[in-house]
Amino acid sequence: MADHDDAQDEYVYDEASGEWRPASEVTAAAAAGPRVVYDAAGNALSDGDAVTLIKDLKVKGTNQTLKQGTVIKSIRLTANDDEIDCRHEAVKGLVLRTEFVRKR
Repeated sequence: MADHDDAQDEYVYDEASGEWRPASEVTAAAAAGPRVVYDAAGNALSDGDAVTLIKDLKVKGTNQTLKQGTVIKSIRLTANDDEIDCRHEAVKGLVLRTEFVRKR
């Protein structure tokens, strides 16, 4: 049985790429700097921000439409820079694309 250095490496699942990567690579990428997520107007978003919808959006899986101007409070950033987790009284587990929101 051959002794490989690769067998010694720890691998972690990188949700952004959908691949298993060496832990050393993932750690180095995280140390490179904080991610910056932007709304439709180019404003930086962070966890806990409030956003406003810039257009009417039909909610998949329901027959409901969220109207333009609806305020969504306390967003959470996700692993995907194009999506944010939101809470809205009418929809549980709401995920919005950043291209449809503007920071308040």
